[in-house]
Amino acid sequence: MGGETRPVYLPSCGYTLRIMQVPLFPLNTVLFPGGPLPLRIFEPRYLDMISRCMKTDEPFGVLLIREGDEAGQATTHPIGTLARVADWYQGSDGLLGITAIGTERFRLCSVERQGDGLNIGEVELLSPIQPMVLPDEYKSLPPILESVLDDLGRLYEGLERRYDDAVWIAWRFVEILPIDLEEKQAVLESDDIVACLGLIEGALHPQ
Repeated sequence: MGGETRPVYLPSCGYTLRIMQVPLFPLNTVLFPGGPLPLRIFEPRYLDMISRCMKTDEPFGVLLIREGDEAGQATTHPIGTLARVADWYQGSDGLLGITAIGTERFRLCSVERQGDGLNIGEVELLSPIQPMVLPDEYKSLPPILESVLDDLGRLYEGLERRYDDAVWIAWRFVEILPIDLEEKQAVLESDDIVACLGLIEGALHPQ
């Protein structure tokens, strides 16, 4: 199935792409790097996928659905986030529950559908956004975020917290605020963290 990156060198621009194959999980949610994703799995194709990912410690790709639904056929946005299973449990109803953690953003290049209905994507890993100092005008955000994450309890308990990193702060706010999914997707696709912080301020303090 893949799971390992394959470098592809582009001599015209001197740039090397990082390409890999991953199973895809279309969802009605946007996952950000460093963020948690709780899921309850019941479809056989995704049960098999999660089982393989847990055994091999390989990631799967999360993409926001553009059209369709999670249980059927769906078209997705092309930018998503890799996820790795961090924890799992068997629910009282017999369903498998997992918590996955977002790692890296990717761009979907092509898709191949397996016989069981699972889509395997060839993806290009995007360059990570480097940590940045929080601008002074947003210094009120870290204590607000800390209080909110504490209230959310177990889901965020084990996560590394980086209140000195504007990127981490922005992504955590966007994933928990009641912002339209298309706006969240736009944030995931953008490298403009300052604009994201402005969006957060607008959501917290609407005019």
